[in-house]
Amino acid sequence: MRRNSIFQRALFAIILAVMGSNTVSADWHQQWKRFWHNVGVGHHRNNAWPEPFVESDALQVIAPFEIMKRNGWRLHNTIGHELFRDSDGELLASGHGRVRWIATQSPVNRREIYVLRGRSQDETNARVASVRDALSRLYQTGPEPMVYITDIEPATASGAWGTQINRMWMEQLPAPKLPSTSAAGTSGSTQAGGGGGSQQ
Repeated sequence: MRRNSIFQRALFAIILAVMGSNTVSADWHQQWKRFWHNVGVGHHRNNAWPEPFVESDALQVIAPFEIMKRNGWRLHNTIGHELFRDSDGELLASGHGRVRWIATQSPVNRREIYVLRGRSQDETNARVASVRDALSRLYQTGPEPMVYITDIEPATASGAWGTQINRMWMEQLPAPKLPSTSAAGTSGSTQAGGGGGSQQ
């Protein structure tokens, strides 16, 4: 008997609350829809686990490598002091070759040219003008590469030092030879000529 009276009071309170205000009823209906929407989102997220989270983790792992790649291309595409004439900031023949390679051979998303800042503003402006002039003389497909000024000087070495290192490497390179066993696992080396010796 007491349970019925508690239930009747609770039901009466709910009916009064629902009928009391239309705005409360509308807000309650929106909250109810939002609740079930969130339940559905949680259900699909749990069933798809760990896929929604693996991609974000992978992006965080590769982000430093993308920065390193961008910095490496920036140094590679830098036109340094040795590629300009000292007197007027005009590109040398090797500088023209570097500009041509960047504008035509490098990947399309890496076609940016960085001009190393000169000793004065006039020299820097002359360098940029020389690079832009070289670009205007090239036949290019797609947009013309952007030209930026940079203060980061790429590490360089003399050609004589590079040649010396290359020669030392060639001198220490072991002579090529066939392995002592074949792919089939038999020992011995193959004989040139393809023929067997005479049997006695």
